Amino acid sequence: MKTLVTYFSAEGNTARAGNELAEHLGADIFEIVPEVPYTAADIKWTNPLARCNKEKFGRKDVPVAGRIENFEEYDTVYIGFPIWYYCAPNVINTFCKNYDWTGKRVILFATSGSSGLGKTVEKLQPYVKGAVINDAKRVSCGAELVSWADTL
Repeated sequence: MKTLVTYFSAEGNTARAGNELAEHLGADIFEIVPEVPYTAADIKWTNPLARCNKEKFGRKDVPVAGRIENFEEYDTVYIGFPIWYYCAPNVINTFCKNYDWTGKRVILFATSGSSGLGKTVEKLQPYVKGAVINDAKRVSCGAELVSWADTL
């Protein structure tokens, strides 16, 4: 039984939380990185022409660099990301489509200064077919994430 912490981080907040969680759990870690990294302009959601907006509203896949070679060895997978439009960024959907989730326990954590989870769980569920999303939480820091993970 192995645990994996995966995360996508646009500005470093989710990376800090994910790394703290993986260290606390003694879990393996995998950073979800888009093949074409985001720039500050790409994630400026107030600009209707920003890349993040084009991807979200165009429902575009965002290719991921790298792959988890031994994914079948994990029974619990944490997936972390910043909240974009009350759900996971498209890079998370693309990442999830590349693996067999059958029988896995999935736990979501999202970082956000103010946005809630919205319909994140129900929108992500089709991308992790065969898995059970056990829980999801919006956190503001790694310490909060670690405390919550201890209750699961």
